[in-house]
Amino acid sequence: MEHNVLGVMFEVTKKRYNFEVIGDEQYKKGEKVIVDTVRGQEIGTVYAEVRVMDEKALVSPLKPVIRKANKNDTDKYDKLREDAKKAYEICKKKIFEHNLPMKLITAEYTFDKNKLIFYFTAEGRIDFRNLVKDLASSFRLRIELRQIGVRDEARILGGFGICGHELCCRKFIDKFDSVSIKMGREQGLVINPSKISGVCGRLLCCMKYEYEQYKEILADYPAVGQRVETPSGRGKTINLNPLNGYIYVDVKDKGVNKFNIDEIAFDKEEAKQMKESHNLGEHGSKTASLEKE
Repeated sequence: MEHNVLGVMFEVTKKRYNFEVIGDEQYKKGEKVIVDTVRGQEIGTVYAEVRVMDEKALVSPLKPVIRKANKNDTDKYDKLREDAKKAYEICKKKIFEHNLPMKLITAEYTFDKNKLIFYFTAEGRIDFRNLVKDLASSFRLRIELRQIGVRDEARILGGFGICGHELCCRKFIDKFDSVSIKMGREQGLVINPSKISGVCGRLLCCMKYEYEQYKEILADYPAVGQRVETPSGRGKTINLNPLNGYIYVDVKDKGVNKFNIDEIAFDKEEAKQMKESHNLGEHGSKTASLEKE
């Protein structure tokens, strides 16, 4: 069974979800729409126009798109955002008064204004029960304090990466995958924390983008440090350039030379064993994946 699917992004969290379009209504990218969610009707922005998807490709049953947002909806939402900014300042003050080790990121009202949600980051678990009571007394409605990770913080606040482009998490990433030092090492990246970390302090998400391609190509390459045979004689592999098909080899009495992968002969089983050993830690156990939160 096929479904007409619309991609909708929510303004505050910048999270993206799919919703089902029932009927033949057309929606354009950038339009505001009212959708049904687990917390009731909400307003969002179309980021991906209607496309047909097979039911098997859907992660879970989709909630429906209710309709296009009208002026009353957008005016109401603008007012909610202004009220949320005021609520943010009040909550920030109360966090200070309660002396809680938490960083407030943003606030939002649900579209029906029955609940006020505050997003924050913290090093560990926080006992904020007294803060919730204080906030509930001040705002006279349901309060939710939602702890988020530093990657979600970066997505909400936005910014630019070391590449000069807008943060990937802000622009198009829907789901955060784990990223490890091994991925950077196999792509020949310099393992310098300042070079491979994003503004969130975690490993760059983009290190995963080409990892599988690198991994597939490198399966046919010798290991760094392995002895190989070249047209100039026997030498030791110094560096690899898999995207261009080159290998740099330190040949005895001839220095470092560049060779095409097709010119190199080596023991593939030895290469496999050496690559596996490179992934071992100091005590012989596999190096832990430094996953992002």
